[in-house]
Amino acid sequence: MKLMGFSVVAFRDGQSYSSWSPELDVASQGHSIEEAIANLKEAIELHLECISKDELKEVRARQGTRLVTTVEVPAPA
Repeated sequence: MKLMGFSVVAFRDGQSYSSWSPELDVASQGHSIEEAIANLKEAIELHLECISKDELKEVRARQGTRLVTTVEVPAPA
């Protein structure tokens, strides 16, 4: 089985956690970060099952080196 890797952004969102894959623009939520990511993984799997072969080729073409980082800027006074 060939695996595909996707970036995940996870963050606290009120009383729950949200997770999002920027490559696919697929999102999910959970009561913990772990649950939000597990739910996102399931949502990605379902998304990939529903797209056409041409769309899947585009997704594969977008995969590659990823840079996930943070930046710091001055806080407003």
